[in-house]
Amino acid sequence: MSTTFFFLIQFAILAYALVGGVFLAFSDFIMRSLALTGGHGGVEAMQVINREVFRWIFMTLFLGMVAVSLVVAGYGAFGLSGPAGTLIMLAGLVYLIGCFGVTVFFNVPMNEALAGMEMSSENTRAYWLQTYVPRWTFWNSVRTIACTLAAALLLFGLLWMAQSQTQTV
Repeated sequence: MSTTFFFLIQFAILAYALVGGVFLAFSDFIMRSLALTGGHGGVEAMQVINREVFRWIFMTLFLGMVAVSLVVAGYGAFGLSGPAGTLIMLAGLVYLIGCFGVTVFFNVPMNEALAGMEMSSENTRAYWLQTYVPRWTFWNSVRTIACTLAAALLLFGLLWMAQSQTQTV
């Protein structure tokens, strides 16, 4: 394995864990706290969060890991062999499907629907509490698990490679 790829895998492990940590915070206590505001405060806060997330480092890391995951999955599939290659390939695919794919197909459409709603409407409050919070949190938890699994698969793949190299020396 090249030094560049070795460092890329280490970076990806940390990045997957960081992105997953943000998702964990939302699933664990942020969404629950926003729901406890009675509806209007939570809707307003989430609308602001959904606008501001595009302006900070999280989005750069989140989207940047899509490209990194493609490289990681490709390298695992075509540049490595055995269990380590399989684990590394799966790590990239898990992030692409379980984190990015879920975001695009589930969380973002709900965010866009919420963004177009009148904050003080009773229909918005009902949507927020009965639909948005439980569904968005469920899919966000899927993203949390996917990021955690991707980081673990990469770590185990890297360890497998290191162990294999020490056994052959």
